[in-house]
Amino acid sequence: MSFLSTPIKAAVNTLTQQLDTPFFVYDLDKLNAHLTRLIAQTDVKLWYAVKANPLSKVIQCLDSAGFNFDVASKGELEQVLAQGISSQRVLNTGPAKSPKQIKHFIERGVRIFVAESLNQVRWLNQQAQLQNTQLQVLLRVQLRWPEGEKNPLGGDSLTPFGLGCDEWQALNTGDYPALSFDGLHIFQWGNMLSTQKLSELWSQMIAPLTTLANNLNINLKILDLGGGLGIPYTPNDATLEWDGLITALAKIKKDAGVDELWMELGRYAVGECGHYANPVVECKQNYGQQQVILTGGINHLLRPAVTSQDFPAALLRESTAPEQAMSLYGPLCTALDCLGEHSLPSDLNEQDWLVFSQCGAYGFTESMPYFLCHELAAEYVLQNGELTCVRQAEDASHYLR
Repeated sequence: MSFLSTPIKAAVNTLTQQLDTPFFVYDLDKLNAHLTRLIAQTDVKLWYAVKANPLSKVIQCLDSAGFNFDVASKGELEQVLAQGISSQRVLNTGPAKSPKQIKHFIERGVRIFVAESLNQVRWLNQQAQLQNTQLQVLLRVQLRWPEGEKNPLGGDSLTPFGLGCDEWQALNTGDYPALSFDGLHIFQWGNMLSTQKLSELWSQMIAPLTTLANNLNINLKILDLGGGLGIPYTPNDATLEWDGLITALAKIKKDAGVDELWMELGRYAVGECGHYANPVVECKQNYGQQQVILTGGINHLLRPAVTSQDFPAALLRESTAPEQAMSLYGPLCTALDCLGEHSLPSDLNEQDWLVFSQCGAYGFTESMPYFLCHELAAEYVLQNGELTCVRQAEDASHYLR
């Protein structure tokens, strides 16, 4: 499997003749084709998890495709609204909803919230009453798995997302007249690549969630399964089959007896459209290891350091040299700044560029761009054969005070 298309190679080659610092390129034609396929079904209401990539041009593509928007901060909300998207198409998720943030969201017209705690339920009701409005609320549930099985997102440890079924039993929904409790939200895994495993996980959730809804006197109209759909990061990774997923989801919807099934897609929606081009600084041998030092590292792509899963990398130019194992490092003064072990042509040199793929999600905005005061990476989009700069590279003087 090649992650680099001919149009992307051509676009990156063009930009490397003009730039000497790393940059991102997003293939919007590929993105739009992918989104059209995702939205061509009626079983699932799709939301875009803005955390995956909040770039304006990306959000505009999701808007045109008909997605709604899952935002988890004031900044994400304002970015979505700035694209002309109605606040009625916004869902507020996230574990840190303070009364101040809730007030701001309601003032901006948001009316759909996921509550992660008893406190958040109380604050949502208070702010709704103060602003004389009614809110639609989903309760986020965190399930525990049988002993010996791992929660694919949180391992064996608890996460701060939502409450367990026992903890939610303390809620008396009748005490909150400004809130309409219409559903439950459950999301406990990330980057899943098996349709069968996902279907099994979803099926296991139906019984405890419907029981909880009955105990709380909630008419379970909506079940929100969050995201977690994965994309391949190596040529050997499995690939999810969308039609098979929709078939499984349609069965879950029927078995749960809900009117609406929601999903909040991030990585699966936009991950495969993004690429990150990175110039080589030097190559060296060290204790028998071939080391490649790059201009950019986890200041632009943090994910390898926190997940131990690398973005796929390829040499931009053509080479017939035999491949060898190389360790890729960024410019930061920390051993954490490693972009992984890769097999690359042995004639790699200081005039070369590497291109990392599958970077449309959890790329630059998940990174740590300010450490050591390197340049901020530029962001470009490729659409209908034309390259557009959305954000130029910036020196540290842009943000240092």
